[in-house]
Amino acid sequence: MLESLVSLIREQAGESVINNPAVPNEQNGAVLQETSASIITGLQQMLAGGQAKEVISMFSNPDGVNESHPAVQQISGGLLESLTSKLGLNKEAAGGIVASLLPIVLKQFASRTASPANNGFSLPDVFSQLSGGQTAGIDIGGLVGKFAQGGMDRDGDGDVDLQDLTAAFSGGGAKSAGGGLLDSLAGMFGSKQ
Repeated sequence: MLESLVSLIREQAGESVINNPAVPNEQNGAVLQETSASIITGLQQMLAGGQAKEVISMFSNPDGVNESHPAVQQISGGLLESLTSKLGLNKEAAGGIVASLLPIVLKQFASRTASPANNGFSLPDVFSQLSGGQTAGIDIGGLVGKFAQGGMDRDGDGDVDLQDLTAAFSGGGAKSAGGGLLDSLAGMFGSKQ
């Protein structure tokens, strides 16, 4: 996945990185690598921090990924910090790269991952790598599909959260508890019931 993500970033990096006079040519590759690392780290932190709904929403609705999407907001800060502290870019140049490159890359990443033609990305592989293998055996495509159709609010509280996911897997109400797969889900999403 990492190589495919770097390739995707390279495809989108023309004006914001490659042809940007504020980025020395010898740092182009490092900017691409930092962008990739920030995306992966940011999405991992979101999953671990209980923001699975936001990550799933990115993959279920790629057209909704823009500068105000929670994933873009979460990753922007880390990427800006990496570009300024690790690579020594000034804040204005780094901010321009983040603003012009990150929303486009995340939108394309989500679109390609959700696509049957997948272009080097597969939804189960992406989630497996982001969760450290904790999503093995879970129908991630089904979860994303149900999320996209709005059918995951099992407890009727207007949002999709861990209780809804637990209910989906237990076949019961949101307060149902279980072991094995349910404990794995709770661990993956950063909380235990």
